[in-house]
Amino acid sequence: MTQMGDSYDFTLAAATLRSNSSDVHLLLKALCDELADTLGDRLKIQRGSGRFHRSETISSVQIAMANDSFEAAIEGSTVRCTIGHVSGSIRIRSESVDMDAWIVRLLKALQAEAAHSDAARQALENIVIGGTT
Repeated sequence: MTQMGDSYDFTLAAATLRSNSSDVHLLLKALCDELADTLGDRLKIQRGSGRFHRSETISSVQIAMANDSFEAAIEGSTVRCTIGHVSGSIRIRSESVDMDAWIVRLLKALQAEAAHSDAARQALENIVIGGTT
């Protein structure tokens, strides 16, 4: 990463993302909007459904990057976040983490991918430096 450097403080970035969007629905929507083009089918979004139509409100997100699986499920006003390690499409372990740790680990995985992907680099810069909606 040339512009951001390897020493960028992802903890600060996670805190900034959380403070800019105190509503977990908006936070996940902003992350998904930024990552959709970069991750393609590795990003799976489940949306809630209303009585007569499908809602645009995100109820859960699954992101596959390298050997990790990032999952965030909205339960009321809170988010249940887990990170799983996968080997050969088999989940070896899974750990529950808070939202800030989930974001930090997701950004670090995106940083590793950005080393060989311009799209990932651009998404990471938009999320960390600015440009998310």
